[in-house]
Amino acid sequence: MTEMALPFGILLRRWRQSRRMTQEDLALAAGSSTRHLSYLETGRAQPSREMVLRLAEQLQVPLREQNPLLLAAGFAPMFQERSLAELEAAKLAIEQVLAAHRPFPAFALDRWWNVVLSNSTLPQLYEGCAPEFLRAPINAVRLVLHPQAMGPRIVNFVEWRSHVMTVLRQQVATRPDPVIQALLAEIASYPAPAGGIAPAISEGPQRYATPLQIATRLGTVAFLNTTTIFGTPTDVTLSELALEMLFPADAATVGIVKVMAEEAAASAANETILRKAS
Repeated sequence: MTEMALPFGILLRRWRQSRRMTQEDLALAAGSSTRHLSYLETGRAQPSREMVLRLAEQLQVPLREQNPLLLAAGFAPMFQERSLAELEAAKLAIEQVLAAHRPFPAFALDRWWNVVLSNSTLPQLYEGCAPEFLRAPINAVRLVLHPQAMGPRIVNFVEWRSHVMTVLRQQVATRPDPVIQALLAEIASYPAPAGGIAPAISEGPQRYATPLQIATRLGTVAFLNTTTIFGTPTDVTLSELALEMLFPADAATVGIVKVMAEEAAASAANETILRKAS
């Protein structure tokens, strides 16, 4: 029996148990009674559409998984899944955010950490990466950690990989996903490059966040990353998008990035001149 065909009560109980909530906890949070919740889980009662959505909200069920809950309760799915190209207003907003973050890197990532939009800055960061890691779909996790991509140049490789693995484990705990589980196992198997453990530092950004430290031909850059999500999405695709933006963690990075941006601008200008000449 597939998950889509499971009764509502079984799905509800699975989500409640995965969130480590008792029937009493969930009933109180959803403004219901323990008895009614028990009846819902055993199939002795059927929920209203509003109750399904209320329970899903309290259980923090992703939009993608709320549709099966609605179907199991006898209601039509509520949340569409459209391509980013179809979400014109959202796509424009994302592009504006990414462009405003230049010259520092920023990306829009899907639920599997594939880059769907980028502000395409600082190509120097990816020098030496095997070409396949720079072709769509680019997976941000593999790009940074794979030994044939940026992995050998991540100064604090072990520390950063540990950070990424923690994030992936949290993602799996929130919503089990075989693709993310496979990615987690894959990066755990990557060999750590020599010197891939940054020394413990009590001052600077390391005091409060793990920076991504990358060795480049212009020197080592360090970035702090932030993640932004849409606050009230009603589309499955939009609910699973995350904007990852890198900010300089020190003054040296600001200076190196300035040089990188000037190099990239000069290269683009030369390409334009060559195209016009031909």
